[in-house]
Amino acid sequence: MESEAENSEGLERDAGDGVVPESHPSPHSNVLMDLRRRVREETARVIVGMETEIDHCLVALLCGGHVLLEGPPGVAKTMLVRSIATALGGSFSRVQFTPDLMPADVTGTSIFDPGAGNFRFRAGPIFAQFLLCDEINRAPAKTQAALLESMQEGTVTIDGECHQLPEPFGVFATMNPIENEGTYPLPEAQLDRFLFKVQIGYPNAELEASLLAMAHDREPSASPDELGVRAVTTPDDLKAAGAIANAVTVRDDLFAYVVQLLAATRESPALMLGASPRAGVMLIRAAKAFAALDGRDYLTPDDLKHVFLPTLRHRVALDPAEEIDGVTTDEVLVRVLDSIEVPR
Repeated sequence: MESEAENSEGLERDAGDGVVPESHPSPHSNVLMDLRRRVREETARVIVGMETEIDHCLVALLCGGHVLLEGPPGVAKTMLVRSIATALGGSFSRVQFTPDLMPADVTGTSIFDPGAGNFRFRAGPIFAQFLLCDEINRAPAKTQAALLESMQEGTVTIDGECHQLPEPFGVFATMNPIENEGTYPLPEAQLDRFLFKVQIGYPNAELEASLLAMAHDREPSASPDELGVRAVTTPDDLKAAGAIANAVTVRDDLFAYVVQLLAATRESPALMLGASPRAGVMLIRAAKAFAALDGRDYLTPDDLKHVFLPTLRHRVALDPAEEIDGVTTDEVLVRVLDSIEVPR
């Protein structure tokens, strides 16, 4: 699909003006490389040409993060999430967000049990390892806010009682950027809970032809498992993979590089709101996971560059004058990225 360009360089990478020596992947690194390969192979049974988007979803799950998927209708946002959830072997729930959806419809509620003479908790669809919130901006703010505790703490509190969500836990939310009528924009605090905002566009002609050839004779309601997608890992193994990603080494000068990038977003006249310190933490975590999927146990500036746009595009606010002139947030962030010297 036409969206963010995939970095296809190998283990030996150009880190600005210097070159990072080629390293030999450890057995732990090979585990993550193999996970990426197998998930791509399984999702390719139903999804065409979305390797970058699959990588971003994997990175988010390895970091314990969440993904906001934005794109026009019919570009396989929902099928992408369903296929990844099936390939990862975890429990999956889908909630269609609508204006009349209530918080309890997502989190669950306490109901009275006449036989026992007391109330018992009935879990909502959020009690799954992978939750898909379809068209999240069609639900009112109070329903959107019902996800805040879950996305940050991994818990749900009902009637004063805290309920633990299954692990790993990841929220995938979709949005349609075309229609604004009947929608409720996500507040900044809600957007900040998402590790990535991934933009999915239309495929090029070659990919679209392959998609049509693959999908024209399918059952319209066929699920990924019915189309041959099989689980290639388990939730426990995914948690262990996350620990491997978290152990990736970060050079001291890369922390200073990230600080410079964040400061540049705050000082840019094209942005009303710059990136927060939490954005920097998320940027480094995401880059570490990407490096691990790439088979390395160390971070390079290129890893940070690869995840810079999806990590920050929803955490900064474009100046209205720039928007009127047709400038996009991504264009401003690319200028920021190009303005800071890469450490050697």
